[in-house]
Amino acid sequence: MPRMTMIEAIRSAMDVSMERDDNVVVFGEDVGYFGGVFRCTAGLQQKYGKTRCFDAPISELGIVGAAIGMASYGLRPCVEVQFADYVYPAYDQIVSEAARLRYRSNGQFTCPIVIRMPTGGGIFGGQTHSQSPEALFTHVSGLKVVVPSNPHDAKGLLIAAIEDPDPVIFLEPKRLYNGPFDGHHDRPVTAWSKHPLGEAPEGHFTVPLGKAHVAREGSAVTVLAYGTMVYVAQAAAEETGIDAEVIDLRTLLPLDLDAIVASVTKTGRCVIVHEATLTSGFGAELAALVQEHCFYHLEAPVARVTGWDTPYPHAQEWDYFPGPRRVGEALLEVMEA
Repeated sequence: MPRMTMIEAIRSAMDVSMERDDNVVVFGEDVGYFGGVFRCTAGLQQKYGKTRCFDAPISELGIVGAAIGMASYGLRPCVEVQFADYVYPAYDQIVSEAARLRYRSNGQFTCPIVIRMPTGGGIFGGQTHSQSPEALFTHVSGLKVVVPSNPHDAKGLLIAAIEDPDPVIFLEPKRLYNGPFDGHHDRPVTAWSKHPLGEAPEGHFTVPLGKAHVAREGSAVTVLAYGTMVYVAQAAAEETGIDAEVIDLRTLLPLDLDAIVASVTKTGRCVIVHEATLTSGFGAELAALVQEHCFYHLEAPVARVTGWDTPYPHAQEWDYFPGPRRVGEALLEVMEA
């Protein structure tokens, strides 16, 4: 089985989908001729032509609004917002139009669009290229929210998202594009070509939306994570020697609550890790669900390790980034409670 970077896996997912369905179109800023700022769409315009892979003006509102219109008459747009930090001008279109179209038309119309966005930090992008806005979308009924952590899942989840009849927010942790990252910025990065999760089938396959994956089995404490934090959590478990079970959520909406409950019921402890800010972050919803469904199994309070409630800093990136040390401290704390 070939190994791919996450960039190559995402490109392959769009290629496979465009080849199977002429209604799939790809567009966004610099997506066509240049192949995207991270090169995720490189070669698609040359293969499928300028009517199916094309550049859009610098208007996120316009990109998403046009995609909604296309979807309403039968196309399946997969659009790129260059950074998740740039999505805010399009938020009204996503929330008020895309997410509501099926409901307000009584099922006469659907909105099969995918909005791809690089998300998260760890690249010295500062406050306008490092944000993690997933909680803004998980609050909206009618949307689905996906955050892959490896090339295999990225390809399978993206194909599933493109084939889904409803709008999907597809957040791509940019720090993982070329290899897994465990939070130790001073160490060499392992390439996906040397990692087993870099393997992805060449053709069509899907990873179902709404199904979590046990990234590391354990019995002492459950760690709920997604995206880059999956590898940070695994590193923290190894470095502390704690037998932690790491759950890669993969899809935040719909959420695999059964997998969460099964793990926390087994371990009796839970640590939640995400890169976004603490207050009203998705971890708050996870903590509430764990408390609601696993209360009588919990041996310690649910802990959260997150970014701080500040804009994402440039010079102090690694003080903000939830690294293995902070996650490890939380693991030790819940084990001693």
